[in-house]
Amino acid sequence: MEGFEVPVHHSLTQPVLVGGAPREFAILNATITVAIVVGLKSLIGIPIGILIHTVAVKLAKEDPLFLDTFRRHITLKSFYES
Repeated sequence: MEGFEVPVHHSLTQPVLVGGAPREFAILNATITVAIVVGLKSLIGIPIGILIHTVAVKLAKEDPLFLDTFRRHITLKSFYES
């Protein structure tokens, strides 16, 4: 209808990011990093976790939905026969 406007908050259209990376990826990365550090008692897990998170942040800056896009990419066939 003409003359009516509905304000849409910006947060309703943006994906949820934790530290700049997609939420579920950041939680999974943190869980694996903590499991390596605590379970294996190896501090090498911390720089590896930070590196993986940094890569995820850079990918999320280009496309915030890169994780969904990647999931779709690996489930679809590369070609379809008719």
